Amino acid sequence: MFYKKEDTGYRQLVPGVWMKTLVYGDKSLLTEFKLIAGHTLPRHAHIYEQTGYLVSGKIELTIGEETFAVSPGDSWSVPGNVEHNAKIIVDSVAVEVFSPARQDYLPPSKT
Repeated sequence: MFYKKEDTGYRQLVPGVWMKTLVYGDKSLLTEFKLIAGHTLPRHAHIYEQTGYLVSGKIELTIGEETFAVSPGDSWSVPGNVEHNAKIIVDSVAVEVFSPARQDYLPPSKT
């Protein structure tokens, strides 16, 4: 599977958090997040292992009880079933891999 960059296809997960699935396979899924300054991704947990990289911007990410000021080029990993949340300091772009592939993040034609 290949993906050609385009500016469409994002969906809002919560206010200020937009997500687009880029590519996926049987065991993993790659997403791009557009994050709007001043918003928060609420604390939550899920079964998926989540590994991310901040392309641009600045966020404050809490994984479990540890908080980290994330800048462009920084990365993180969230084990499955561990609570995490993010405060979006400035408009940001992040890419994240979920494993196993999240069925709820598959494009509508693939669910």
